Amino acid sequence: MNTTRTTPPRPVDVTAVFPELAPLARTATRLHPRPGAPSPQDSSIGGPLLWPADEPWPHCDGPHTDGSYSLEAVQVERRVQARVAMNPDDPRAAHYTPEEVAVFERLQRIDFHDEWPEGPVAMLPVAQLYARDIPLLRTLRPSGADLLQVLWCPLDHPEEFYTPRTAVVWRSAADVTDILTSPPKAHSVEFEEYVPVPCVLAPEEVTEYPNSMELSKELQEQLSDWSSWQAAAGVDSSYASYPELFYRNHLSIAPGWKVGGWPQWGYTDPAPRPCPACGTAMDPLLTIATFEWNAEDDSWIPHEVQAASSTGDHRRDVVQPTRVQIGSGYKQQLYICPAAPEHPHIELMQ
Repeated sequence: MNTTRTTPPRPVDVTAVFPELAPLARTATRLHPRPGAPSPQDSSIGGPLLWPADEPWPHCDGPHTDGSYSLEAVQVERRVQARVAMNPDDPRAAHYTPEEVAVFERLQRIDFHDEWPEGPVAMLPVAQLYARDIPLLRTLRPSGADLLQVLWCPLDHPEEFYTPRTAVVWRSAADVTDILTSPPKAHSVEFEEYVPVPCVLAPEEVTEYPNSMELSKELQEQLSDWSSWQAAAGVDSSYASYPELFYRNHLSIAPGWKVGGWPQWGYTDPAPRPCPACGTAMDPLLTIATFEWNAEDDSWIPHEVQAASSTGDHRRDVVQPTRVQIGSGYKQQLYICPAAPEHPHIELMQ
């Protein structure tokens, strides 16, 4: 696969049509994950973390019930899926290695449910992002940090709307001299979709504008008035009855995994997001997406994968490369306090 991803220009310069939007522009970094074999020194989704050997690994206190799938078995399948995606023309990529066969043979000899351990559950790596790859992190990080690590509990928490409970860790990469090579692992996972396929990234900065529900009533009315759009070149006339959908789908917020930018709403209406420690309004940090795009916002498909996104056996490798699924296909958004990034983060499903 090509190692770069380039979002096509937006079909309309929305600030030329609605100058009031110009001051509301925000930078977001699309992560563009693709299956790979990341190392601890790489920015990644689902890859190994640059974790100090002498630092405790994050655990979740629960409460929990038994998971449905063996984490070890799912991780083997995820590695195979990554190999196949990286080598689509090599039939050998789908074959299990002797080490992978040994994992399945060992699991067959034990009673999976009888070995459910008691106590806290080891969290699972979700994202590792270096500021050298994603400069936007330099405006969000605590002083001295240049590495963001996100983990989550692979078991459901009904009291938290059935989204994975997350941990956010900031650190200086230079301080990690002795790396933990065998971190603790959970016994099981609630869903296979809580285990990301290991992915490398192709970060790309784009400009976003707010979801229409966060705009003034006057501007919302202008976005909904087709006559406001007719003079602009590039407007899709099929949106004449609902021009605000043209703005939402193609001009405002990029789909997929991203850092920063504006939050997408829809599952709920916009709501205040105060810091639980100091009350400051929180900013979007990381969006964990089920899909990189869908049929409604396909103008955001990068040039390099447009052909692969529509047909072929490996379409899912570009549309849902991480295999993560939030709820019924939603996004999990993490928010950070801009006044003190070390304050507890908050989570929201949209």
